[in-house]
Amino acid sequence: MATVDTSLVHDAHTHEHDHHEPQSFWRTYVFSEDHKTIAKQYLITGILWAVIGIGMSIIFRLQLGFPKMSMAWLKPILGEWINESNQLDPNFYLALVTMHGTIMVFFVLTAGLSGTFSNFLIPLQVGARDMASGFLNMLSYWFFFVAGVIMFSSLLIETGPAGGGWVVYPPLSALPQANPGSGLGMTLWLVSMALFIVSQLLGGINYITTVINLRTRGMTFSKLPLTIWAFFLTAVLGLISFPVLLSAALLLIFDRSFGTSFYLSEIYINGEALPNVGGSPILFQHLFWFLGHPEVYIVMLPALGITSEIIATNSRKPIFGYRAMIASMLGIAFLAFIVWAHHMFVTGMNPFLGSIFMFLTLIIAVPSAVKAFNYITTLWRGNIRFTPAMLFSIGLVSFFISGGVTGLILGNSALDIQLHDTYFVVAHFHLVMGASSAFGLLAGVYHWFPKMFGRMMNEKLGYIHFWLSFAGIYCVFFPMHYTGIAGFPRRYYAFTSYEWTKTIFTDLNAFISIAAIVSFGAQFLFLFNFFYSLFRGRKATQNPWKSNTLEWTTPIEPGHGNWPGEIPAVYRWPYDYSKPGAADDFIPQTVPYSQTPESNLPHENELIAFEKEIEEAENLNDQFRQPH
Repeated sequence: MATVDTSLVHDAHTHEHDHHEPQSFWRTYVFSEDHKTIAKQYLITGILWAVIGIGMSIIFRLQLGFPKMSMAWLKPILGEWINESNQLDPNFYLALVTMHGTIMVFFVLTAGLSGTFSNFLIPLQVGARDMASGFLNMLSYWFFFVAGVIMFSSLLIETGPAGGGWVVYPPLSALPQANPGSGLGMTLWLVSMALFIVSQLLGGINYITTVINLRTRGMTFSKLPLTIWAFFLTAVLGLISFPVLLSAALLLIFDRSFGTSFYLSEIYINGEALPNVGGSPILFQHLFWFLGHPEVYIVMLPALGITSEIIATNSRKPIFGYRAMIASMLGIAFLAFIVWAHHMFVTGMNPFLGSIFMFLTLIIAVPSAVKAFNYITTLWRGNIRFTPAMLFSIGLVSFFISGGVTGLILGNSALDIQLHDTYFVVAHFHLVMGASSAFGLLAGVYHWFPKMFGRMMNEKLGYIHFWLSFAGIYCVFFPMHYTGIAGFPRRYYAFTSYEWTKTIFTDLNAFISIAAIVSFGAQFLFLFNFFYSLFRGRKATQNPWKSNTLEWTTPIEPGHGNWPGEIPAVYRWPYDYSKPGAADDFIPQTVPYSQTPESNLPHENELIAFEKEIEEAENLNDQFRQPH
């Protein structure tokens, strides 16, 4: 039988990655298959959507904080949505709330966060030349881009964008004649979300395949950085739950356009009885929240993984409880699928069933608390470097704890019935999911900007950005807990019909709106810092944070293929910081134990015998990867 010298194959592929043929502008920057370029595309697109999404929230916060204020100055932008009284149109207010939620949850905190850092870091941190399929990776981004174009186009149509809340519950979303936001805008919303889900599924398949199959020599699962564990489990969550939302959206399209009755039954509009019989709007809620609650962790887990890496690096300490952190993420991923009905306590479900979901919801606080405890313990007595990335990571832990505590209140069905659809809920999920994940995204940008673009961001602007954002977010969302307890309902255009509502809510809403404007303004400091540093920032060194993970062994700006020669092997876990006896306060994963006898623990000396096996192992990434 013929044999093949695999070392020659390996050398050929190594050489191939060192000398890529020059590609056109379109293939290099637009339709690129390089995971780093695709990550930057996700990041820039996510930033643009964040400006749009937060800008929408400022408009409806102005309405809530100053309900009698003239908005004539917005007429050049919003046109007919500013009515003859120079007030915001109530239907457009609901559309703004709908689009703000959709944009921030899906386009910014799902695609912008996971799409950026899963793409950028998975190949670099597991030791791969690229994603398992560069073509699918490119398709994933462009499906997202087209979904965004369709969603944005709904802002420009005469009847306005979707107006059923970001959860688009039927029958409001299922009947085009129900209100202006239920017409063409809702159809475009559904088409956009279908394409977005395809994008996420393509990306998730790629992430999972890359982590399982393309790890470099020696990179066992027990040596993966917590970032990779987080991205991997996020992709698994998305792969299981997003198809359920796609089915819900398709059934809603059938009800809207083809006369079916999956969600509709015995509906009257303007005294006219519709022919739909036999459907249930509660079915849609079950399908939506089967994705909706895992979506919380699809948004949170990447941010928590990023925070784990940044806190360990800048505390100059090993992450506390590495295995417990993995176990907590596994527990969160499992429990995320069996708690969805805590969003539905007021739908008339069987109280016994409600008690089951309440119990499971409270149980999910345990792995979440393990993560919070381990972050705090890692910080404890660490040699902390307060970089902007570190500050945003600590801010995430603060939001995660303060927002999580109110989750225990809402997880109790007896209390949730009173607080459901009030601003208490808005405050809770904006802190624990929105602000936490946004801070994880910003921390990741500050930390990996030197590896993405070869330059450093301005630290002083980063500090100002952090403190304005941190204080502003608490000033926005902390008072909302009190307005919610007092009974202020969410999605209301105005709640000033009674004297008692004017005296209780008006001043506090005005304060919240001013704080929101200040917080929004602070983000322009980040935008300036980002784009200025992109071209004029101080040039970065190869490993500016003295970190242990593999991405810092590549050139300052790695080319296509990431490493110019052979992909380095991995010998140790990624958190050997401040190890007693070591010459430096960090030991990269690529340093064998045989080179650090002065700092090895007894069991690590035993691992020296296996180093030769790792060195002689064939690197499957180079052996089998197809040429570009």
